[in-house]
Amino acid sequence: MGFSEIIGHGKQLETLRSALAQGRLHHAYLFVGPEGVGKRTVALSLARALHCSDRPGDFCGQCTNCARIQDGNHPDVRVIGPLPDKKEISIQQIREIEKELNFRSFSGGRKIAVIDPATLMNLAAQNALLKTLEEPPQDSLLILIASNSGGLLPTLRSRCLRLSFGPLRRDSLAGFLAAKGMNPETVNYLAAISGGSPGAAISIDGEELREKRQLWSGMLSSLKAGDYRAATEAAEALASNKDETSKFLQWAETWYRDLLIHTVTQKSGDIINLDLLAQIEEHSAHGDIEHLLSLLDQTSAASAHIQRNFNRRMVLEGLFFTVVGARS
Repeated sequence: MGFSEIIGHGKQLETLRSALAQGRLHHAYLFVGPEGVGKRTVALSLARALHCSDRPGDFCGQCTNCARIQDGNHPDVRVIGPLPDKKEISIQQIREIEKELNFRSFSGGRKIAVIDPATLMNLAAQNALLKTLEEPPQDSLLILIASNSGGLLPTLRSRCLRLSFGPLRRDSLAGFLAAKGMNPETVNYLAAISGGSPGAAISIDGEELREKRQLWSGMLSSLKAGDYRAATEAAEALASNKDETSKFLQWAETWYRDLLIHTVTQKSGDIINLDLLAQIEEHSAHGDIEHLLSLLDQTSAASAHIQRNFNRRMVLEGLFFTVVGARS
C-alpha cells in the first residue's frame, strides 16, 4: 500500500509528495472536484504518510497509525462532517476542532482535521474557521474537501492552497473496476456512466440507474418550448425527495455535457451516456452551444444549491424554465 497504488491524480499526488519530502506542506488545503473521485482518499493518504511508522514520506497501510487513521479512530486525525440528523457543520464542531488542533500530538506527528464536505459549514462555522486559518496552530494541517468551492467564503478559500481533482480517465476506471472482478459489459457501462468517479461506479445499481436515466432523458426531451406548466409539474415531481433530486442533477450534468460535446464534435468517443446515444444525436443535431453551456452551468449551480438545502422545487423550476425558454 502507498501513494503509488492510488488510481489517477498523478499531478496532485506529485505536488503533495514533493511538499512532504521537502517539509513544506501548506497549513491548509482545499481539495475541489466531483463527488467520489478520490479527494478524501488522497486526504487520508496524506494523513497516513504523516503518521506512518514504517515508510517515511509514504504509508504502509499496515502499521498501527495507518490502520487507526483508516478506521477513523486515530487521536491526531479527525474527519468532520454534519452530525447525525443534522444538515450542517456547526460552529460548535469547528470550535472543538480548533481546541484539538492546539493540543499536543499523541503520536508526535501533526494534528490533522479533514472537513468533508466543507460547503456544509454554516456561515458562523466558516467565520470561526477563519481564525484558525489566519493563525494556524503549530504542526497542524487542515484539509477542506468540496465538490465545488462556490459555497465557501472567499476569505476562507484564499487562505487555503487549492488542489483541483478531475474525473479519472475512462480506461483507468475500467481497469480499477475489472480488478474487482466485474464482467466486461458491466465494467464498460459503469466506467462510462459514473463520470470518472470510482466511488460512484462502486455504489451504482446499474439496472436501476439505467431505468431512471431513460425516464429522466425522456422527461427532459418532452419539455416543449414555452411550456412552463410542464416544467413546473416536472419540478414538483422530482423535488419530493432530496436524494432523488441530487441524483437527477448529477446525471443531468452528464447529459448536457454529452449534448455539448456531440454538438461541437459530432463524435461519440467521449460520451458518458453511450446507451442514450440515439437521443443525444437527435438533440445535438439542432443544439445551440450557448444555450447548452448555460444549461450545464445552471445544472452545476443547482446541484450546489441542493447540497446547501435550498428549496428543491424552486431550484428545479429555475432549471426547467431555462430548458423551455431555451427552446422557444
